[in-house]
Amino acid sequence: MKKDIHPENYRFVVFKDFSCDHAFLGKSTALTKETIKWEDGNEYPLIKLEISNMSHPFFTGKMKFVDTAGRIDKFNKKYAKK
Repeated sequence: MKKDIHPENYRFVVFKDFSCDHAFLGKSTALTKETIKWEDGNEYPLIKLEISNMSHPFFTGKMKFVDTAGRIDKFNKKYAKK
C-alpha cells in the first residue's frame, strides 16, 4: 500500500438531512464553517444534506418529492421554447 496518500485530518462531524430533520454523527474530512451542538453536549462541524438514507425512496419505500433548489422549474424554463 502506498504511503501518504490518505488524508489524516479525519474528525467527527454531524451530518444533518434537512428534508426529514434527521442527524447522525460520523467521521469526515469535509470542510465546513457551521457547527452544531450534539446530544453528548459537544459541538461538532455540521455538514448539510439534501437526501440521506432516512429520506431516500429506495431506503424508505415511499416516494417523496424533494425539490429544494427548484430544479424542475429551472429545467422547464430552460426548455420551454423547444
